[in-house]
Amino acid sequence: MSKSSPAGRKLIWAINITIDGFADHTAVIADDELHDFYTDLLSNVDAVLFGRKTYQLLESYWPIAPEDSKGTKSMIKFANTINDILKIVFSKTLNKVFWNNTTLIKEDITDEVLKMKRQPENNLSI
Repeated sequence: MSKSSPAGRKLIWAINITIDGFADHTAVIADDELHDFYTDLLSNVDAVLFGRKTYQLLESYWPIAPEDSKGTKSMIKFANTINDILKIVFSKTLNKVFWNNTTLIKEDITDEVLKMKRQPENNLSI
């Protein structure tokens, strides 16, 4: 993995969106191409930042996805990648996280992200 510049880490924002601009996880079909894209994206970051809702949505499936008999090779590869990576959840209402490699932060998101960006590791994803 390549390290970020001395100026700090990049914060890479990615979201599923339809060609007409609709952002809804139920409106986008997550095929092998999409799973491969996100697996590649995550291979170049050290951590993924979440808000409570997105974290809970993903945490409900991806930890058990490798055992899903309907999972494709791309889904399993993505599941293993996201399960292994550091996940940071920003929430003032969530009291506990259950997904492995997950840290819950209740402090101010702006200050915490700025601290993370100044660290010399690889990039962050949101």
